[in-house]
Amino acid sequence: MSSHKPASQELTKEMIVQQARTLFVEKGFHDVSMRSIAKQVGCTHGALYYHFKNKVELFGAIVEVDFSALNNLLQDTVQGAEENIKKLKNVFLSFIEFGLNNQSQYEFMFVARYAEVDSLSQEAAFLSYQKFAESVQTLSTKKLEIKDVWSAFLALHGFVAHHRGFVTNFEEAKVSAESHVDFILKGLSS
Repeated sequence: MSSHKPASQELTKEMIVQQARTLFVEKGFHDVSMRSIAKQVGCTHGALYYHFKNKVELFGAIVEVDFSALNNLLQDTVQGAEENIKKLKNVFLSFIEFGLNNQSQYEFMFVARYAEVDSLSQEAAFLSYQKFAESVQTLSTKKLEIKDVWSAFLALHGFVAHHRGFVTNFEEAKVSAESHVDFILKGLSS
């Protein structure tokens, strides 16, 4: 069975994930099939099954890539050269920036609920939240309670959720994002 791809362009998981993401964004999880993904990729649906057991596993791979990108962004921010309070502000701003610059990915990661993939998304979200919480605890000038870190996360998430769809990127909300982050930081330091 041919994959319909030229020999010089071998089908990879990354290619599948990229093309499948486009379909999931355009049509939603339930209106995308492995056959429609195969058509988008330009291969047989059997070739997809070589890389992914089913649509749920493929969607999970997409979400995993997105959480990895967010985690790497936050980790890079934590390792910056600034003093801790500036790093903490940058962690919060980076979270908002990621959410507003990657709105469809953010929706898959934190907003959309599909029973079939919820456990995969929740596991990845929990691991990402743990990294976020560790970063906040490490950078904070005082010992924070879990509820304080969770409240800061929800405030950031709320900002992204509120602006998602009303702005096209972070730059359009930068001034209010900085004000919002300053407000959260005041709450954490008092």
